Formats: sequence, structure tokens, C-alpha cells
Amino acid sequence: MSEFLLGLRLLFGSGRGTRVRFWLMTLGGSLGVCALALVLTIPSILGAHDGRAADRDPQVYAGQKSGQHTLVLERSDPHGSKPFSRVFVARGKDGAAVQPPPGIDELPAPGEVFVSPALRDQLRDEPGLKGLLPGKEKGLIGPSGLTDPNELYAYVGTTRDQLGDDARALKSFGSAHPPTTAVEKSTLDILRFTLAVLVLLPLGVFLSVCAKLSAASRNRRLAALRLLGLSAKGTQRVNAAETVVAAFLGALLGLAEFWLLNQIMARTGLPGLKWYPADGALSASTIAICLIGCTALSWFVGRASARAAATNPLSTRRTAAPRAPRVWGGLLLVTGLGIVIGYCATGLTDNPAQSSGINSLLVPGGVLLTGLGLVMVMPLLSYGIATRLARSGNLALSLAMRRNEVEPGSAMRVVTGLVLLVFSASLAQGVLVEEQQITRSDSPVQEYGLRLSQLSEEQQGKLRDIPAVRADAIVMDPRSDPSKEGGDWQAPALVATCAQLARLTEHAAGCEEGKVLRLQDPNVAESPVKTSTYTMEQDGKRTSMKVRVPEATVLFDGYDVTNLPSPGLLVPPSELPAHALPAAATLVLMSGSDPGTVRDVLDRIGAIAPTADVDPAGINIDGLQQITVIETLLALGMVMGLVIGVAAFLVSVTDRAVERRPQVTALSLIGARARTLRLVQCTQVVLPLAVGLLLALVAGKLAESAYLVTGGGEIFWDGAGVPLLVAAMAGVLVLAVAGTLPLVGRRIDPELIRRD
Repeated sequence: MSEFLLGLRLLFGSGRGTRVRFWLMTLGGSLGVCALALVLTIPSILGAHDGRAADRDPQVYAGQKSGQHTLVLERSDPHGSKPFSRVFVARGKDGAAVQPPPGIDELPAPGEVFVSPALRDQLRDEPGLKGLLPGKEKGLIGPSGLTDPNELYAYVGTTRDQLGDDARALKSFGSAHPPTTAVEKSTLDILRFTLAVLVLLPLGVFLSVCAKLSAASRNRRLAALRLLGLSAKGTQRVNAAETVVAAFLGALLGLAEFWLLNQIMARTGLPGLKWYPADGALSASTIAICLIGCTALSWFVGRASARAAATNPLSTRRTAAPRAPRVWGGLLLVTGLGIVIGYCATGLTDNPAQSSGINSLLVPGGVLLTGLGLVMVMPLLSYGIATRLARSGNLALSLAMRRNEVEPGSAMRVVTGLVLLVFSASLAQGVLVEEQQITRSDSPVQEYGLRLSQLSEEQQGKLRDIPAVRADAIVMDPRSDPSKEGGDWQAPALVATCAQLARLTEHAAGCEEGKVLRLQDPNVAESPVKTSTYTMEQDGKRTSMKVRVPEATVLFDGYDVTNLPSPGLLVPPSELPAHALPAAATLVLMSGSDPGTVRDVLDRIGAIAPTADVDPAGINIDGLQQITVIETLLALGMVMGLVIGVAAFLVSVTDRAVERRPQVTALSLIGARARTLRLVQCTQVVLPLAVGLLLALVAGKLAESAYLVTGGGEIFWDGAGVPLLVAAMAGVLVLAVAGTLPLVGRRIDPELIRRD
């Protein structure tokens, strides 16, 4: 305790510089703790979402549907890029015995509707949605009955005869597992691991940087205490007192910052992800990890940083020869790269490795070892580069490399945060590529089908004019159902020109403009048909339109999931009767398949035709929502990693400049120019950073490929993110140059040498 109190007295009695360093350590630690709390809270936010979805899930009796039971029917339709869910309830004689779902006090009676707040706001903007909610608004669904504040959800009261045969007898609300999850469990595990690499590894480096601020000045002070008779362990405890107090205050401040951030973000939301403030409340485990874990880390870092001054105090005068960094950091990197390269090699064979069994442990282990190896190998790389370049004839380069040769560990503190950011960005890109392969087809286009009977002519025109829509056409249903057996089979017809057909297909051959033709995909079996009959509406009357099927055939290659009929007919628009529309037909729209374009088109469709049923061929709205959530969380992790990496860089560079003022002053007094000194400062940082970034890019792409190979998808080698990463690396180097140039002051203070 006496050493601890001595450390506090030295902290507050050693001048303004020591106090500034203490508050800088506290503020830096608070930033790290805030990021750590955010990472630890994300699973609880997703868990609260899934828990409320499970609590309201209707449970039904198997095979029972009598007048005694309350009936329930669930419907979920896409409204734009979000699901619009409705639960229809018809009370039975057991209505009083069935507990209402969370969020409402009673089951709705016929003609009554309970809606979510977001849906009520949507109804004001889009009155057409009221057609999907027959009845009068009875009240709002409370937060306990909604997964998030933006959810479109409603309970609709109706009668038993209106529900139809799909209704089921309701037993109760609530189940042990949610019907759908915000992020699937396997994906959530991958997401946690990726966020740990994105945030926690740079966070550990950042906290260690904050704990080692002004290491040279503190070591001289500790060496003086050691020479005055304080024991080695006591000297280490004196140093640890400052770091522990700074870490503890920083943890408290960081938790307060997170509380404020949670209140703001919960109300504003993120793209595809919004939550209630209570969902992001700090748990006891999160508070314990932040307070105890960060304080304990600072204690050990403080003791380790003072070990040299405590055991060999005379070495702080820099007369001792520097010890070369140990090679075990390089062994970690070599081991990690060996694992990921081995899995990458299996992608070149006919039987690539799968993420099962021991592979599910080795792949994350290899990625983690690679990331840790990048951290620990930086001193070794800095030392190796410095020893080889220090003998060059260039004055600035020799001065810079001699300093890195003496202090190779400082390179780790300065550049590692930014190096890890580039490495983890590649891994995040691999997670996104893998999820997009799982949740949607790899077709380059996306189709949307809307029933023509649900659209007015004005709506049809607006839908065709959506900017992202590349092509459109109408598919007419024949009078007889082609899916039923027996009777004469009739073919559906695509109403389109040859130009429209070319835009809707990968390849089409044999099309003749203005003629009725057979439409056939060579991969689909042909069906004999002579004529097909279609029902048309003209001036309020229904008429029949018979089309004789010719022998001439158009062969086409369709995309993976398409609304184009095969076998079918290609009917030019000129063949339709004037001012007549098909009574049963589908309007087909086509756009690009990237998630951003799909979300934009679905949102525009929802704004133009809010009550129309949309069939986004081959895509799952829940899957699209999940991709949005994953992208948001990974982007949030990238932002936190960037903030932590840049903060660690700026703090470290500033601290190095302050610590080296005596050396800079000495060089200035013997005639070194300010331009030369700036070049020295820049070279000391930029050269190790450039080498580390290049190594991180290569290691990151290898780790990403190992993940993609074992993920079971079709894409193993993703080069789409390389230009962005290279541009980010160039930006980081520019930032490094800009951050180091102003740190050589113009004012020369000889007093700094006397103090040294």
C-alpha cells in the first residue's frame, strides 16, 4: 500500500507534464472501454430482439380446428425491403382462457386492429395499406411485443369464416425459440469472432499504448527510486499505481460514454438495425469485464513496462546495448500463415476443406494466430529493417533507423493498430461475401413479380420508370391451370418484344419481331400444345383470346430464378386487342442483384404500390434484412477499429515526439536542419508502417480465402476488396506523414538537454 500511495504522490506532484499524461491515459482508456462495452453489448441487443420474437410466437394445436378454439393465421409480405407481418385472430369460446400476446392487453375482436407505432406512422403516409388491415385501430402494440421500434406488425381481429382453411387452433403465445432470428446462430458466432478481430485486438494494443505513455521519462524516475533503495517489486508497484488509477477512472468514464452513446444510437438507429435503450443497457458481466479486466490489464502492463528500470536502473541512460527482439512473435505469424495457407491450398483441389470437425477450430485459430503474429512481429521487422538501413550513407535515413534500432518496440505501439485494421478489413469482406452466397442466388439480375390485377395503369407506368429497373414485361396466365394434371395443357405467354426478351435473358436465339413464337429453355422438357386461351378485360367486359402455337421457336437461356415461362409463348404487344389487358397476369421487373439495388427497388415498389404483393424471385426478405444487419455491425466494427487505430497512432506519435525532444534539441544545436529532422520523424514511422500494411494485406487476403474455402460457397478467391484496401493503405500512409511532420518544433530549448 505504501508503494501505491507513493505512486499517487509522484503522479500529482511531478509537474504539469505528468498530470497531462495521466489525463491523456484516462481519456484514451475511456475510448477503449466504450468500444469494448459496445462489442460486448451487441449480442444482448440481438438476443433481446429474438427473445421478444419468441414470446409472441403463436403455438397451435396439431390438427384441431373446432368452434371451441380461437383461430390464428399469420401473414408476412414484403413492404419495400422490410417484412410487413399480420396476425389474424378469430376468437372462439376459449378466447378468455387464451392469454394475449405481449404488447397488448386483450385479443382483438372482429373489426379491431392493434398496430405497431411504426405501422401507424406508415399508414398516415400510405393510406392504401389500410386495405390489408380490415378494421378500426383499437390501440398500439407495446415495446414488449415488438422486436424493434421500426417493425411493421399488426394483430387483426376477424371472424372464423373469413380466415379460410389455412387458419389453425390457437393454444397460446410464446415459445422457447424465435421463429426467425435477427442473425442466425452460426453467423452470430462468426460475427462475434470477426468483431473481436476488428475491435478487441486493436483495443488491446491501444490500452497498452495508453499504459506506456512517456515510458522513457517514467523509467528515469523509477530508476532514481530504485537507486535510492526501493526494491524492484516496489518500484514496479509504484509505476503500476499510476496506470491502475488512470485505467479505473478511464473505465468509469468509458461506461458513462457508452451509456450516452446507447441512448443516442437507440433513438436514431443504424441502417437495418434499431433497438430500445433497455436492450443496450450495461449488464453486470459487461461492467465487471470493463472495470476489472481493463484495470488488471493496465496493472500487468505497468509492471512489465517498469521491469527494465527496476532490475537494471543504469540502462535507462541508454548506455547499454539494445537487445534484439525475440523471434517468438515471428513464430506466431509463421504458424498462423501456415494454417491459413494450408486451407487455401485445399481450394485448388477437387475436395476443398469444410468447416466441420477440427476445421471449425483450426481456421479461427489460424486467423487469430495470424493477427497476433502481426502484432508481435512488428518489433522484429522494425529492428531487422533498421539494422540493414542504418549503415546507408543518407543522414536522415541513418538517424531514423538508429532510433528504431534502439527502440524497436515503439513501432508496435505506433503502427500496429492501423496494421490490424487492414488485416481485419479483409476478414470482414470475407464474411460479407460468404453471407451473400448463403442468403441469395449468385445471379447477376433480380426479378420482381407483381400481380397486374393489383396495379392501376398509373402505378404500372411508375413501376416501369424506377431508375434501377433494366427491363419489364408481362407474363399472361392461360385460362386453364398448367400445373393441374388432366385436360389440355395450355402455355403461359410472355408479352414482350425481342428487345425486351434480350434484356430479360442471358441469351436468346431465333426471335422474329412481330410474330408469335414458341418460348423454350433447352434445359426444360417440351410440352405439346396447339392453342392457348387467355382471358382479357376490355371496356369492363371479359373476352377470350385464343393464340395458335406456331412451330417457330425462340431458344433462350434464363437466369437461375426467373418468372419467364418455359415452355411458353412469346406474344408481341401488337397481338393484344386494342385497349385490352390480361385478366390474370404478372408484371415482371428486372434490376441488378447487388443488395443495395434490391433494397432500393423494393422500397420504391412499396412506395408506389403499397398494397400489392411482391414476389422477389429467389430472394428471402428475412435474409435481406439479415445481410443489412450484418453489414451494419461489420461497418460499426470497422468504424470502431478505425477510431481506435487512429487514436493509438496519434497518441503514440505525439508521445514519441514529446519524449524525443531532448534528442531533437541536441541534433538542432549541432546543426541539423528542421527539414532533416522532419524527414527523420516521418521515416521512423512511415517505413515500418508501409511494411506492416503490405504484410497485413497479404495475410488478410489469405485469411479471407481460408474462411471462404471452408465456408462451402462457390467463391474462394475474392479480389473485389483489394482496390479499396490499397486505397485505404495509401490514405493511412498519408495520414502517417501528416501526423509526424508537425511534431518537430521550431523553438529550441537547451534546458531540455540539461534536464535529460
